[in-house]
Amino acid sequence: MKNIITYKGYTAIIEFSTDDECLVGHIAGINDVIGFHADSVEEIRKVFHETIDDYLVACAKIGRQPNKPYSGKVTLRLSPELHAQLAVQAEANGSSLNNWLVSALSHSVVHHT
Repeated sequence: MKNIITYKGYTAIIEFSTDDECLVGHIAGINDVIGFHADSVEEIRKVFHETIDDYLVACAKIGRQPNKPYSGKVTLRLSPELHAQLAVQAEANGSSLNNWLVSALSHSVVHHT
């Protein structure tokens, strides 16, 4: 499993590189490619924070909006049959389809981390 850390709404995925023998991180969920590395857990967290702070300052200097990690909107493609089954489940539970799906996904994430 990959290790995940967050700072100022940005998420980094941290892995150990056997080739470089260090921790390597990259920012997930944005279009810009931002990576960093360090030799210890304490250092990788510090470098991650510095990387995000530097990214935000650099964007401000050039007058560009930084990439936002996630909008909170997801488009799903599923079969009409599954769509109907989900909608029925949501209605049977007195919920909108959106709220029911958010609850189900949240439950799944909590129980799989």
